[in-house]
Amino acid sequence: MHRLTGFVLFCGIIYAGITAILYAQQTRLIYPSPDIVSPLPDGFEEVFLQTADGLELRSFYRRAGAGQPTVVYFHGNGGTLYGSVVATEQVAALGYGLLLVEYRGYGGNAGTPCEQGFYADGRAALAFLTGQDIAKGQIIVMGNSIGTGTAVQLATEISPKALVLSAPFTSLPDAASEVLWWLPVRPLIRDTYDNASKIGQITAPTLIVHGSNDTLIPYQHGEALAEAGPAAEFILFDAEGHDLIFTPAVQAAQAAWLAAL
Repeated sequence: MHRLTGFVLFCGIIYAGITAILYAQQTRLIYPSPDIVSPLPDGFEEVFLQTADGLELRSFYRRAGAGQPTVVYFHGNGGTLYGSVVATEQVAALGYGLLLVEYRGYGGNAGTPCEQGFYADGRAALAFLTGQDIAKGQIIVMGNSIGTGTAVQLATEISPKALVLSAPFTSLPDAASEVLWWLPVRPLIRDTYDNASKIGQITAPTLIVHGSNDTLIPYQHGEALAEAGPAAEFILFDAEGHDLIFTPAVQAAQAAWLAAL
């Protein structure tokens, strides 16, 4: 009996230790923040977004063709500006403008990633576009994975032309608790990105794409958001995983949907 009690106590200590480590390191786990400074691609200019808390965020901008809208794109948590260029190739082919946002703490930018910080980065992107005389009704907000949290938040603050989400989650605690089901994730996680509570406020045309083989954020998250969004359409791509945004067929579907608006 004493051995059993000791074993249970030992397991409890290990469990508490793992929980404490994950709590303390959650920023690093949620935001891998690659320190890769992507080279400037042809057709883009380097711009620096000014945040309300005094940061300058190196990002890429390409002006829209005459009469075309501009896409502001927020990449996933392990992404880079180079990846953003690849993820928006077919949107660029439509002649749309592109503002590819690099977050605080990513790609050589100063600052520490966090939910409210990402929202501030997104607002800095919108302020930049306003400075380019681009009306909010001519802005398409796009987000991939964790970038959907910023995209959804911004779409509640302005009335964009459209919102496009790839591999989104209902909330970060929802997604994390499915992966770390054996840990008390919900009371411990600081950043929530509660997309599910916000999507109902968005009346702009919304496209949600998800892969049936997404093992990081199951497609049911995207499906649930589409059901809650008053103007949302959901497309499930069979056999695609979490990185479906880089798939030509997915990009083609997004471009076709946008062109039909």
